[in-house]
Amino acid sequence: MSNYSPKTFYVILGIFFISFGINAQKLITIPIETSQNALVFQTDKDNRLGTVFFGKKLAQSSDYGFITKEYKINDENSGIFNSVYTPSGTWNMVEPAIEVKHADGNSSLELKYVSHEVKKIDDNVSETVIVLKDPVYALEVRLFYKVYYKENVIEQWSVIKHQEAKNITLQKYASANLYFMADDYYLNHYHGGWAKEMKPEETKLTAGIKTLDSKLGTRANLFQPPTFMLSFDKPATEDAGKVLLGTLAWSGNFKIDFELDTYHNLRLLAGINSHASEYSLASNQDFKTPSFIFTFSENGKGEASRNMHNWARKYRILDGEGSRLTLLNNWEATYFDFDEPKLTKLFKDGKKLGVDMFLLDDGWFANKYPRNGDAAGLGDWQENRKKLPNGIGYLVKEATKAGIKFGIWVEPEMVNPKSELYEKHLDWVIREPQRPEHYFRNQLPLDLSNPEVQDFVYGVIDNLFTKNPEIAFIKWDCNAVVYNAHSAYLEKKGLPQTHLYVEYVRGLYKVLEKIRAKYPKVPMMLCSGGGGRVDYEALKYFTEFWVSDNTDPLERVFMQWEYSYFYPAIAQCNHITDWSKVGIKYRTDVAMMGKMGYDIVVSHLSEKELEFSQQALANYKRISDVVWHGDLYRLKNPWENPYASLMFSNATQDHAVMFSYLTTNRYDGVYSVTPVKLKGLDPKKKYKIQEINVYPDTKSSIAKDLVYSGDYLMTIGLNPNITLRRTSVVLELTEVK
Repeated sequence: MSNYSPKTFYVILGIFFISFGINAQKLITIPIETSQNALVFQTDKDNRLGTVFFGKKLAQSSDYGFITKEYKINDENSGIFNSVYTPSGTWNMVEPAIEVKHADGNSSLELKYVSHEVKKIDDNVSETVIVLKDPVYALEVRLFYKVYYKENVIEQWSVIKHQEAKNITLQKYASANLYFMADDYYLNHYHGGWAKEMKPEETKLTAGIKTLDSKLGTRANLFQPPTFMLSFDKPATEDAGKVLLGTLAWSGNFKIDFELDTYHNLRLLAGINSHASEYSLASNQDFKTPSFIFTFSENGKGEASRNMHNWARKYRILDGEGSRLTLLNNWEATYFDFDEPKLTKLFKDGKKLGVDMFLLDDGWFANKYPRNGDAAGLGDWQENRKKLPNGIGYLVKEATKAGIKFGIWVEPEMVNPKSELYEKHLDWVIREPQRPEHYFRNQLPLDLSNPEVQDFVYGVIDNLFTKNPEIAFIKWDCNAVVYNAHSAYLEKKGLPQTHLYVEYVRGLYKVLEKIRAKYPKVPMMLCSGGGGRVDYEALKYFTEFWVSDNTDPLERVFMQWEYSYFYPAIAQCNHITDWSKVGIKYRTDVAMMGKMGYDIVVSHLSEKELEFSQQALANYKRISDVVWHGDLYRLKNPWENPYASLMFSNATQDHAVMFSYLTTNRYDGVYSVTPVKLKGLDPKKKYKIQEINVYPDTKSSIAKDLVYSGDYLMTIGLNPNITLRRTSVVLELTEVK
């Protein structure tokens, strides 16, 4: 000490304590917890925020602070860090969540933790907001994590904002950046096309990046949906294994990356596809990304899907806890060839059948270029005077007289080149003016980035309701993708063309918000040549979606099986049609596993077919509450067995319905040779078993008034007796008190 002056000594001592304080600074730990699971973040010594845990939550939240002592998840030498929102252009060497070009042209970005806040919305819902900022540039990212506690669902999104002197360019802007640690990872994802939606595929993830994406602009889910299941350590089964169900709530281009890093940890990035979508962001303007929604279960896919269903019915699908209308649609009965007498006869057929509503499909509009096929008239939303000389109002009145409600089909986002709208408002059409037009179903999308187009599309719906307030249902279709993406509106406003894919979807949501503000209760079906658009942002505005234009019931067994992991039965429109040669019973039984409707010529039904259908509708009205609002349990997977079996059970476990279907005809024999073990029952309760939807003049092989305990049915099981002559069986279970 004698070698230093007192002043020098205290300077050295101060430096020591400052250094010690930096090295010993308290790390911030942020747990995001549901009733069963936890997603935990923690700052590092450089004040960067990373993910340190994802999985079953701990009993004591304070224990999460010890995690970084156990895992090496921060490697400064390799540029790998478990970042909650990985930036580009500084330390990071993996796929970024955000990529920015600053106003001065610099493309580097760093994000440091600033603060976080937890807001309690109600007894079940809370929201954590985390603020990250660049220490050099005036840019911040707010990360939002909305927790639905009982449902074990987390909804997350990001908001990007800056205060730089001029616009910055967002080159990438993910909604979610998750980080997982496991022995192995197995991805269940989907692909397909028109009439062959939701083809499943399971992939073991290996080093590199696996990408799910769409660049179609509209009808974005046509080839691949933004939904997946991710299993940890080993492939999850229906009732065992760790699995995450995830989906992006966005009705446009998306991209989901799964990157396995050099330490065998997995990074998940999900959000809007940045392809051709660089976004110029003005100072103090918020850019909000769409929601990424996920749930996690340690007890298999079944529990995870029930989590998602419970959340969706309560918090997302319009009127998800309400009821649905059964309907008769004229499309496969008439296609474009109809007039008033033909339609009014169908009203009476619908009443005789027993449905709630008649739905008038495509072909009711346009005069200069009449809508007698799919090549003309789209965009000209005036009643066709030749087909409907008395207008829609007359049809509504006639339907009411027949004792049935009236609904109508529209496709307001689209236009045929052979239309008055195209002739008058070419500047409203998405098209590259110097290139040949490419058509999808002979049509082009209108430019919903344009407020005038938004007003027009809103006006299509508003005019229908203003003139005909008794209209009870809207089927909203969207059949074309975006070719030659170019907006005359953006060009006129001096805005980048790369805004189009984003602003189209935002424009669509503005229209739907306006419709729902004025018409909050009217049921609407989300259709896109099948399931080409379904997602949980669109379903804020729709009561249901059209699963597929493929209504073959055998194909539907498989499609509905896969859709059911992500969307509850109340949201899935299943119609009985003449696509298949299988009998009316099989077609009806399959359609009952959702929101049922008909696309048939009632007058062509035989006496027994009509009798069966009338009784089936009566049965459906009795069991629909269980199907729409009950818990779904998958019993026999059709991909692994020659038949499918599943069931719905209500919350009080006193009413359940079991559906079983033959899915092959290779063998002439009994397929369900062993009992099927049921699920979702109370082991202490007694249940009466009754087969319903029995075809007239046939006898059920299930004995009447059988009574079993829930324990027996879930331990031993019940044989539905599926054979080539009993190809579909529906069993109703009711508690015996």
